[in-house]
Amino acid sequence: MTASAVSTVSAEDLHGIPAAQVEELLEGRSAGVQVIRLSSGGISVQIRGRSSIYGDTEPLYVVDGMPVEVTTRHGLSWLNPGDIERIDILKDASATAIYGVRGANGVVVITTRHGQRRPD
Repeated sequence: MTASAVSTVSAEDLHGIPAAQVEELLEGRSAGVQVIRLSSGGISVQIRGRSSIYGDTEPLYVVDGMPVEVTTRHGLSWLNPGDIERIDILKDASATAIYGVRGANGVVVITTRHGQRRPD
C-alpha cells in the first residue's frame, strides 16, 4: 500500500478538538476526505470524491472490528468522540480490498479506548 492509501488520526491528534459527532473529527484531517454538512442536520462523509447518482456514497464504518450501518441522518451519534483511540481512513482499492464491495466508497476504521483494569 502507498502512504496515501491509508491515513491515521491518533488520539493525540484529536485531543482538544471540540466535536459533537465523530464525523466532525475527520474534517481537515486527511487529504481526499470531504465532510459535508447537510441541510437536514446530518453529516455526509465522502472519500476521494467517490460518488454515484444512484447509490450511497458513504464509506463503510468499522468500529472495534465490527462493520456498522451508518445513516447520514444519525451518523455515529451513539459513539462518544472522546472514546476514540484512533481512526484509520482507508482510501483506495488496495487498502479496502479485505472489505470487498462494502468498502467501495472507502472505509473508516475506528478503534475506541477500552476500559482498563485498575491496579490493586
